[in-house]
Amino acid sequence: MNPALRTSAAHVFVDSVEAPSPADDDLHHLVRVLRLRDGERVTVSDGSGNWRVTEMRSGVLVPIGEIETEPAPPQLTIAAAIPKGDRLEWMVQKLTELGVARIILVDCARSVVRWDAARGSRQMERLERVAREAAMQSRRVWLPAVDGPVPLSTVLTGENVQFADPAGGVLSDRSSVGSSTVVIGPEGGFTNEELAAAPVLVSLGPLVLRVETAAMVAAVRFLT
Repeated sequence: MNPALRTSAAHVFVDSVEAPSPADDDLHHLVRVLRLRDGERVTVSDGSGNWRVTEMRSGVLVPIGEIETEPAPPQLTIAAAIPKGDRLEWMVQKLTELGVARIILVDCARSVVRWDAARGSRQMERLERVAREAAMQSRRVWLPAVDGPVPLSTVLTGENVQFADPAGGVLSDRSSVGSSTVVIGPEGGFTNEELAAAPVLVSLGPLVLRVETAAMVAAVRFLT
């Protein structure tokens, strides 16, 4: 990571890095919560790899550095069944911090958590905020995509699709494939029909893992 990103007092997303203007909530956080003083440095990014250093001056971010562009991160998609309770937000937060490029929520035959259209819309808005906040905290300059819920069959069209199952082989990592989709089933596991449709089965270890734990293991193994 560029030292300017790592050492900045804060990191925020803006619509344009050419004329950075944080959203009202972000500016309130910088000024009223973090209480940044004039002269403190804040990095800004458009979420698409472009970023620059700015300086706080009288409640306004003033650019002081050139626009930098970072290459896209490894293209790992984690497609996971929806875990129960607040574990979903935790999963999205941590996958974002690890550098996952895309998170897709999938409906499987044995999924316990299912949303109607209204609840799904509210939940996805909340998860996008969670991912955005986690990306700012971890100094990402590429925002992850957060999509779903979609039927399991939808993710079969992805690249290098691998279903997590104890009977599977070794998970491909970024050194062997340019991009990958790792599919994590519900705690009851995939049905025989779902497993039969899987292009590749991969093992994440000898023990039975919760959805969010399996997602973390897959992300770490692929990205590192």
